[in-house]
Amino acid sequence: MEMGEFKVLDELIMSDAKRRSLGFPSILDFEASGFGVESYPIEVGVVVSSGERYCALICPHREWHHWSKDAHQLHGIDRSTLVELGKPVAQVCTDLNALLKESTVYSDGWTQDQPWLITLYHAAAMVPTFRLSPIEGIATEQQLMCWDDTKQQVQRNMGVLRHRASSDALIIQQTFIESRREAESIAAEAASSLGPLRSSV
Repeated sequence: MEMGEFKVLDELIMSDAKRRSLGFPSILDFEASGFGVESYPIEVGVVVSSGERYCALICPHREWHHWSKDAHQLHGIDRSTLVELGKPVAQVCTDLNALLKESTVYSDGWTQDQPWLITLYHAAAMVPTFRLSPIEGIATEQQLMCWDDTKQQVQRNMGVLRHRASSDALIIQQTFIESRREAESIAAEAASSLGPLRSSV
């Protein structure tokens, strides 16, 4: 096992208090029926700052009909499975509100996830108690510069093969932590290379 793999595993098993002190963001991720304006959420995954996780298949609302074969190839969820095993939209919304309360939750695909969140709550005639914001709002420029490479490394270290909401949410949270560590390391190396400041007097 590589050193990077130990880092990720350590993050996963650390205490609630330590996770909060390190600033683990709460993450939400959707899988959806497709990518267009007629698409709707079919699965939601959340990992909160404490490490608690929530995942639910969503039974399609009676007004939701769109289905993309391309999207199905990514998530591998059959619509019949959603009808049989999915939770009603109102139950999912109730669960999310109870879990997230009035917190801010983050997404690394906010431009897609926010419309799906609106679609979900509109179908349930409810409103979210929490706020969904883009991860870019709390990530530094240095983090974003190494985000994609860090995310690929996290995926390899965690051995996650399936493209599903719960695992994606955890990957995003770990990517935020690892990219922050990488950015801090680069900044420290840069400061060290400058050496001690000398007085001009």
